[in-house]
Amino acid sequence: MVSVKSKSLRLNFFDYLKALFNLMKPRVMSLVIFTCAVGLLIAPVKVNFWDAVLSLAAVALGSGAAGALNMWYEADLDSLMARTCLRPIPTGKVTKNQALVLGVLSSIISVIALYFFSNLMAAAILAITILFYVFIYTIWLKRKTSQNIVIGGISGALPPVIGWAIATNGITLEPIILFFIIFIWTPSHFWALSLYRFEDYKKAKIPMLPVTSGIRATKLNIFIYAIILFPIAILPFFLNFSGLTYLIFSSGFSGYYLLISYKLFKEKNTITEKKLATKLFTYSILYLFMIFTSILIDAII
Repeated sequence: MVSVKSKSLRLNFFDYLKALFNLMKPRVMSLVIFTCAVGLLIAPVKVNFWDAVLSLAAVALGSGAAGALNMWYEADLDSLMARTCLRPIPTGKVTKNQALVLGVLSSIISVIALYFFSNLMAAAILAITILFYVFIYTIWLKRKTSQNIVIGGISGALPPVIGWAIATNGITLEPIILFFIIFIWTPSHFWALSLYRFEDYKKAKIPMLPVTSGIRATKLNIFIYAIILFPIAILPFFLNFSGLTYLIFSSGFSGYYLLISYKLFKEKNTITEKKLATKLFTYSILYLFMIFTSILIDAII
């Protein structure tokens, strides 16, 4: 018979593990794994199944490590914002020191593991991704400039390059195109979030574009980036990287992205504006997933 006390300890232990997992930003991690997997699967060199699985697990751990170190450094900001105040550190489920230890150890293990299961090139890019996200974006840029997410987006755009490098031990034009799709997508994605979470960023004194330049300028920038994104998204077809199937789907998805961005730019009603910003943010996640799914399907066909 299990005592009430042992049940409580078990529940507390699992709650703690869940808090550690949440510290690693699982939703971001899932997108990292997916885009990395696409880069790996469409590469011309096929990888042994278990090497591929273990390599992706190492990349996932590296992504989680970066997330944990981000939450460690930004714990003070997270406690001020409604969107992030329920994260593990602000709620006291995990201490800052525990987050730091988890982040550092996971970073080291992930890079070593990726080197062991794939190659030095992939491991080096993963290390650069983690270091860039933590030191360049989180520690240096985020609190200093409204271009934080533009420059910081480099780290988020590298996973498909890592996937390609896992398979080929090199970098060619194809993964660079995938990199630029994510890199140009990132600012409009986060600026849409900052529009409907404007008060959060203002309260935390984070210099996101709506706070430093105003709503109108932010909407204009979102629209401009959506315009730039369209030709880059369909570029794989014109470089013979993908076929007609991809061109059809990417044109449709990108056209709708551009349409929402345009409606947001023209909207003057504050309530409708926030609804459109929320819609764009939600769709932007689906958009990136569908673009990379289309690339994968096209490669399989």
